[in-house]
Amino acid sequence: MMERPNGKPWDVGGKTVLVTGGNSGIGKATVIELVRRGAHVHFTSRSAAKGEAALVEIQAAAGGPGAGTVQVHQLDLASFQSIQSFAKDLLDQVPALHVLVHNAGIIQRERRETVDGFEVTFGTNHLGTFFLNQMLLPLLRKSAPSRIVVVASNAHGRVKDGLDFDDLQSTRAYDAVEVYSASKLANILFTRQLAKHLEGSGVTANSLHPGVVASNFNGDNGTGGMWGFTFKWLRPLLLTPKKGARTSVYLCCEPGIGAVNGAYFDRCSEATPSQAALDDAGALKLWEISEALCSQVT
Repeated sequence: MMERPNGKPWDVGGKTVLVTGGNSGIGKATVIELVRRGAHVHFTSRSAAKGEAALVEIQAAAGGPGAGTVQVHQLDLASFQSIQSFAKDLLDQVPALHVLVHNAGIIQRERRETVDGFEVTFGTNHLGTFFLNQMLLPLLRKSAPSRIVVVASNAHGRVKDGLDFDDLQSTRAYDAVEVYSASKLANILFTRQLAKHLEGSGVTANSLHPGVVASNFNGDNGTGGMWGFTFKWLRPLLLTPKKGARTSVYLCCEPGIGAVNGAYFDRCSEATPSQAALDDAGALKLWEISEALCSQVT
């Protein structure tokens, strides 16, 4: 079913879009394609300097007839203060938000904590995303029809038994790949529960696997060791960021998926995530815990 604002089919051209982590890799490729298609794109970068450098590259790559606009913002999803400041500034700037792409994510070799006291992978990939989404959700509802796109990963399938709700902060043991995989499972559970909250609102939420992409993701925040060595060895076989962005762009732009809500996509098609990702009780429990954790800080 096509979304038809004012009787017109869905077209991302002219719409306002936010892409988190848009300064590199899949995020940057997503921004470039959306700007090319005429969207007014805001993207975030944890590093202000890297964000400004990416802005120059994006403007050069996406310019041309019919191109939209692009603006960069500094945002650290590991800091609730940064999220609140960014969200306030964005809400002051834009009267509408039609697409929100939760793309930013990290993986850390060693256990660290955010400034708010959360394990940094969980705190960034899930909790920061959750909090930002809650802050921007009223504007997304006001701007409906609108879309929320969550970049997850098939890595979530490594977590066979579901999230360990007794140790979401990974205090008992820490394995970088397992913790990252759990955060990707959290992304899918979050999306599925969010979709239930959005029913009938004109806002949809879907998650996706982008493929295994040759970007600087592992290099900037990577696990190193054997995993890092293997990643570099396989790099020639991996997807380019442009190819990895295809499903993100599809979920932002495709008119025919306007009624799809709470689904998981791979290679621009609906796919079935793991059994743990289909756990409705787990999704609700994660949502309730996330609300409680956010309220403790804010």
